[in-house]
Amino acid sequence: MNLFHLSKTNRAALFFAMTLLPSGLVYSQSRKDTVTKEKQIEEVVVIGYGTQRKESVTGSVASVKGDVLREVPSANITQALQGRVAGVDISQTSSKPGSTSQIRIRGVRSIAGENDPLIVLDGIPFSGSLGDISSNDIKSIDILKDASATAIYGSRGANGVILVTTNRGTKGQKPRFTYNSFTGVQTLFSKYPMMDGPKFAKLRADAGNLFTNGVDESNDNNTDWQKLYYKPAMMTNHDISVSGGTDGGNYSAGISYYKQYAMIPLQNYERFSIRLALDQQVGKNFKFGFTTNTNYAINEYPGASPAPILGYSPLASPYNADGTIKRTMSTASNLDQTWIYMRQGIQALGDKYVDENKSFSSYNNLYGEINLPLDGLKYRLNVGLNYRTSNSGWYTGVGVFNTNAAGLSGAGKGNNQTYHWVLENLLTYDKTFGKHKINAVGLYSAEQNRYISSYMSAQNIPADFFQYYNLGQAPQANISVRPEDQVYRETALMSYMGRAIYTFDNKYMLTATLRGDGSSRLAPGNKWHTYPAISLGWNVTNESFMQNVKVLNLLKFRAGWGQTSNQAVPPYKTLGTLGVVPYNFGTTNSTGVYVTEAPNPSLGWEYSKTQNYGVDFGLFNNRLTGSVEYYRTHTVDLLLQRGLPPSSGIGFQTGNYGESENKGWEVALNGTIIQTENFTWDAGVNFYTNKNQILSLASGMEKDEGNLWFVGHNINALYDYQNIGLWQNGDPYLNILEPGGNVGMIKVLYTGGYNADGTPVRAIGPADRQVIDVFPDWQGGFNTRFAYKGFELSTVGAFQHGGVLISSIYGSAGYLNRLTGRGNNVDVDYWTEENPNVRYPKPGGVQSGDNPKYASTLALFDASYLKIRTITLGYNVNKDFLNDLKINSLRIYFTVTNPFVLFSPYHKESGMDPEPNSYGNENQAVSGYPARQLIIGTNNPSTRNYLMGINLSF
Repeated sequence: MNLFHLSKTNRAALFFAMTLLPSGLVYSQSRKDTVTKEKQIEEVVVIGYGTQRKESVTGSVASVKGDVLREVPSANITQALQGRVAGVDISQTSSKPGSTSQIRIRGVRSIAGENDPLIVLDGIPFSGSLGDISSNDIKSIDILKDASATAIYGSRGANGVILVTTNRGTKGQKPRFTYNSFTGVQTLFSKYPMMDGPKFAKLRADAGNLFTNGVDESNDNNTDWQKLYYKPAMMTNHDISVSGGTDGGNYSAGISYYKQYAMIPLQNYERFSIRLALDQQVGKNFKFGFTTNTNYAINEYPGASPAPILGYSPLASPYNADGTIKRTMSTASNLDQTWIYMRQGIQALGDKYVDENKSFSSYNNLYGEINLPLDGLKYRLNVGLNYRTSNSGWYTGVGVFNTNAAGLSGAGKGNNQTYHWVLENLLTYDKTFGKHKINAVGLYSAEQNRYISSYMSAQNIPADFFQYYNLGQAPQANISVRPEDQVYRETALMSYMGRAIYTFDNKYMLTATLRGDGSSRLAPGNKWHTYPAISLGWNVTNESFMQNVKVLNLLKFRAGWGQTSNQAVPPYKTLGTLGVVPYNFGTTNSTGVYVTEAPNPSLGWEYSKTQNYGVDFGLFNNRLTGSVEYYRTHTVDLLLQRGLPPSSGIGFQTGNYGESENKGWEVALNGTIIQTENFTWDAGVNFYTNKNQILSLASGMEKDEGNLWFVGHNINALYDYQNIGLWQNGDPYLNILEPGGNVGMIKVLYTGGYNADGTPVRAIGPADRQVIDVFPDWQGGFNTRFAYKGFELSTVGAFQHGGVLISSIYGSAGYLNRLTGRGNNVDVDYWTEENPNVRYPKPGGVQSGDNPKYASTLALFDASYLKIRTITLGYNVNKDFLNDLKINSLRIYFTVTNPFVLFSPYHKESGMDPEPNSYGNENQAVSGYPARQLIIGTNNPSTRNYLMGINLSF
């Protein structure tokens, strides 16, 4: 048996995607983004501190237009970006309303530092998340992937850069109003695959009746706890904007509202947004403007979860004989006393239960630009002023969620503020001399970020109406203010940069960049670093010998090399950290401090060197266009923690100790397959690989088992036994390899030696654990669009092959696959004498920590899947009809999101969505994985959404 669940049909995933693309002609964006050869050549992309014609770009830059993003109705544009760009992996980190996504551009570079890309909004670094930007505001997103492109942003761009350009009015434009809206219902994609009453009763019997029915259980009951907990939920989005201009400037303004209810009780997310933008020309030589984006969000009951109900016995009933709801129940030989989480009961709590987070954020960009006397030379000042505050609070009344009806009430209150400013001085020279074109940019910038956070909690609140608003009303002995919950951080960055772009005759291109950064996070003497980048391009199609090659419209070769650096460690690591501990000296109580992390006066930069090679092409009058790229990123002096000897009395020290590598291929194709007067078929696919491995660790170590870091393997690798099946009757050496074991238990790979007579020399133990790489072999996305007159049908999907999916509900961390009958169990096909050839072990067999021995191996599945993300049917109302109504455009559409999954071993086993929904250290009974891992845990269930929408412009 394989290490984890494999399916022979997995290889069909890519084949299926390609069959959507006849004759190999594919297109990665919508018809709206399709352009003729002439228009495509003149297409302008944002490259950071300027723009450039697409045909002249020498770095790795991918662009997605706003119209394409809006094909996927979503309040968070990361959902619309998924599967659109080769080399950009966007993963769900939570299935709760208002949650954000994890974005990785060309893999994971840093082991302990940050790997998030820099977001730049309208030219200025943005301290918020992509979820703070409405998709209706976006004109385009340009993603810088290699060092030759990202070097201009220095250490902030070490993990890639996402440039967001928003819609603005145009000079002389009459006021134009737009209204975009969608409303829909979220339904259950699938329940968690738990046992029903008869199956659970049989499990208890097959486990030898280790646990019998409690007083609230009966074999006559068959309670579907999930059905009593979930309910279809609504979501809605409304966006109104106006834009226009005068002879000397332009403006745009808009407001938006979004609300999403969860399928679990009480939980919802609500957001209000206002944005303004203005550009104004003053005379011939001066221009100024600003952009402001302000959000207010309310997240209600974010801590609510389906986790408690999944373990409830289906043999228990939530109702008393008179039909009222029980408060608690007793199950599993009356060993387990449980407060009953049920929709009706939770909704009836009223003031006895509150859990909310309210946040306000304001992101403001201002600029002034002046043309200097020298022709082509101008100076620009950018100012970014950002502020974000969040206030959270929770309260549970007496006896709430407690089996003791007199259990103490509790409350907690937290708040945090972020203050961020950035100042950039830019000098730009842009001039054409015959066949020579020169663009040069010089920059000096300063940036500061300050973060303040505090939290306190209390018990025994005198009355429900106080909730969390006045914790001082609790007895002083019940108020807790922990030092580790009070945070203050301040960081600063100073930078200079120079970039020169030279083009000769639209054939030969050169881009050279030099950037220097000084970071307050690093040690004196190591705060500053200067690093270069260079890239070259050759547009072969503009050569004279190519003029008669009609089938080839574009052929451009690119090569680039550059260095970036990363300062992504928490501040003050150079100083070490202290812990606080209470102690008593005789009868005197006091507080002491001790060193928890050693200082490092030599802490410096983490460096990455990247090579990038690419080719861009266009064929058949640009009916087929695309690119192929290869990259390699070598990261050295990794920022990570090194364990110190016990004799030092200190646990660890942060320093520059290791190396990592990412390398891979990216292929993006786009094309128009059919185009007639009334019918168009566009389609697209992107495909990419990334091989990630650690090259070295601190002090020459080959492995760090405590942190799960292993030289030659993925940064996110696992370390566990290799499941090779189950022990069967007649298998040799069971008593030697597994003393005290039983037939039907999990069988793992033995890696030890053998005696002369062929018997194993020892029992299976920790030395038999294996390093398991988790990243997929390859992945990508695809889409296709049919348009007939005013109708359009589009589909967006994603796929990946290989890799390891971690599902804690099947493993030991979730306590939902114990196979003892104590709590409900995942519905699995387990071993019995009559049913031996299965994956899951014998119920009631040898245990390890309340789970079957080696149960952690059951959490690992083949991560392959092909997923249709959205299907949209739209209709564009006839313009002749709209002209009579003074309407520019009107589109009505229906969208289904997450309609189905194919070629997924995990989906075949469980019926569930194969995409992760949690970080590795959450939504489990016990913490089983590092936070950097993404897993399937007991988070909100995935949904299938049905949406109706309208796009109106007049």
